Amino acid sequence: MTANLRTCPLCEAMCGLEIHVNDGRVSSIRGNRDDVWSRGHLCPKGVSLGSVHHDPDRIRNPLIKVDGRWQEVSWDKAFRRCTELLTPVIRKYGIGSVTAYTGNPLAHSFSLARYAGVLMGMSGMPITYSPGTVDQWPKNLSSHLMYGLWWNFPVPDIERTNLLVIMGANPAASQGSLLAAPDVMGLIDEIRRRGKVIVIDPVRTPTAVRADEWLPIVPGTDAALLLAVAHTLFDEDLINPGPHVDGLDIMRRVSADWPPERVSAVTGIDEDRIRRLARELAGTDKAVVYGRIGLCNQEFGSLASWLVDVINILTGHFDTPGGAMFPRPAAWSITTQPLPGLEGGVPEFGRWHTRVRGAKEVLGQAPVSCMAEEIATPGEGQLKALITVAGNPVLSTPGGDKLDEVLPMLEAMISVDLWLNETTRHADVILPGLSPLEQAHHDDLILLFAIHSIANYSAPVFDPGDRPHEWEILIRLTGLCTGTPAEEVDVAAIDDGFFDYLAFTQGVDGAEIRKLYDHGGPERMLDLTLRTGPFGDQYGKNPGGLTLNMLKANPNGIDFGPMVPQLPDLLGTPDKKIRLAPQYLLDDLPRLAARLQRRAEQLVLVSRRHLRSNNTWLHNVPTLMKGKDRCTLLIHPDDAARCGIGDADIVTVKSEAGEIKAPVEITEAIKPGVVSMPHGWGHGRPGTRMSVANGSPGANTNALSPPRFIDEPSGNGVLNGIPVTIIGDRATFPASQPAGAQ
Repeated sequence: MTANLRTCPLCEAMCGLEIHVNDGRVSSIRGNRDDVWSRGHLCPKGVSLGSVHHDPDRIRNPLIKVDGRWQEVSWDKAFRRCTELLTPVIRKYGIGSVTAYTGNPLAHSFSLARYAGVLMGMSGMPITYSPGTVDQWPKNLSSHLMYGLWWNFPVPDIERTNLLVIMGANPAASQGSLLAAPDVMGLIDEIRRRGKVIVIDPVRTPTAVRADEWLPIVPGTDAALLLAVAHTLFDEDLINPGPHVDGLDIMRRVSADWPPERVSAVTGIDEDRIRRLARELAGTDKAVVYGRIGLCNQEFGSLASWLVDVINILTGHFDTPGGAMFPRPAAWSITTQPLPGLEGGVPEFGRWHTRVRGAKEVLGQAPVSCMAEEIATPGEGQLKALITVAGNPVLSTPGGDKLDEVLPMLEAMISVDLWLNETTRHADVILPGLSPLEQAHHDDLILLFAIHSIANYSAPVFDPGDRPHEWEILIRLTGLCTGTPAEEVDVAAIDDGFFDYLAFTQGVDGAEIRKLYDHGGPERMLDLTLRTGPFGDQYGKNPGGLTLNMLKANPNGIDFGPMVPQLPDLLGTPDKKIRLAPQYLLDDLPRLAARLQRRAEQLVLVSRRHLRSNNTWLHNVPTLMKGKDRCTLLIHPDDAARCGIGDADIVTVKSEAGEIKAPVEITEAIKPGVVSMPHGWGHGRPGTRMSVANGSPGANTNALSPPRFIDEPSGNGVLNGIPVTIIGDRATFPASQPAGAQ
């Protein structure tokens, strides 16, 4: 039996693992107590990696569809088939008829995280889609406008804070989101021992249960609440913004219109409690507000995301220990490369609009819900071909059920994926990548959110043989999009060119330093980003600095310490100042003001997460699927009584977009007038090979998400605060269908 040290790639916790292998199979997985980051912490997802690797449903060889049936073929034949499918489409309709959907696993994959940019940036496809516009795009937007940094977010220094206010986040399930910390709930317990934790959420989540106080808020009103907090801070002279801030007087004037008494009834939080919240934040030496996905994927996601940072800045808890700070990753992320034309935080969005809906581009993306209508609507520019990369948009995007209906209209569909799932069942070719245990690992994007500057390399546990890695597959598809048959693409040449470009951005001669390597791929790229990072050896200019070889010699990782103040040097704005009150966001305040006057919906839907789940990814793991049904409709006893339904009843949930059926779970751990369904379910469809997931299919809550219901500044889809009707055997609640989102 051998033990392999590895970092879990499944979430922001990045737990260090000991993986024991016996006779070619994973026999056990334990937390690595010597890991410099996690110190032995482990969650159920990490233990599942062996099951993911050995899953009999996982695709290991390419598949092509012939007369509606799947055939396993060689890699050469699979790439030739990709060429046969895609080349005629591009010749007839142009590259504008081709798009790609890149899924959430990109952030957790050694290959994909570093090479997805090749496909999206070099293929010539004018528009690509991602789950960013149902997840964190408001945060990308606010960070771009405030700091000139579209992928650098201030994160709560929960290791050193004494007051933590959590809004729309449930780290007991997510382990942290846009926040990477080991054993987040353990750190939260430590905060409670020395201070206080407050959770503001319409659901009394497991995180709220562990907190000192739960404030149930009306979904979608977080921005109004935060404006009232800002009002109180100015009104009672409690501000301490520090240097490097521009727009303080504008923020004072804007917040004057939002006193607590104006928003109390709409938010459901007492005006006196709002004022006390402001005083607590201002009066605690180390305090921080943390807002996450519940703030992003709501009707006013951009305003809420922006105002979290505003409050942290106004109270003097920004760029300081115990407050909100910018991480300093040991290896810089390729994702942070600036977008052409958008440097310095300029709000030049809408540089193009989608063909059918006319949705504006924001930070290079349009709402992912546009993809279905772009496939379905005839005319010049209609999408005819799709490449999906580690994604399942049928289950994970608003109106995914409509996408499911139109995917057969495509003339070519290629999927890079490990499973035959609800989306890839529509593909013509499936090109499987490697399992997490067949490839090396060092986090890329996730380290941008880490409370310590760590580096932790993992070697592959299993040898994949001569199967191509995902980065090689993406390069071949990129070459195919630009006119070279996939089977003839010079992978090494494109890889070298990409490497040279990245080296150039760091002031290094790529052609010269390539002489130091006998290989290409993501390990060469990782060495570049480590050596040119803040602790790197700068290719000899800083002797003794960090290199990949040094990291490999330290299998438990290297910790360069907690976050440190970095302003103003880190800022990407021309004058190195924070834009506290970006006009682009201020222009959205009248829409929020109109929300205060709108008739309150009687029943709205919010989403939720679970510790033993990860979007749609892990529902085929038997150990994670054990226990009671988790795809239930949470409803307050008062609402259940009005609807005439009981626990475990099967009800119909309807919105203006569609309807689903779900079993009821009555609980007082939710605000009256709010119901909740988990995200990422809806398995059991014909043509999939997900034997465990199909045994507990659940319902696809995205069928209830109106595709055009978005946060207008960012284009992010709204998954929280959707008006719904519940139909039971004996009654309907509300009695009449509520007005849909306007």
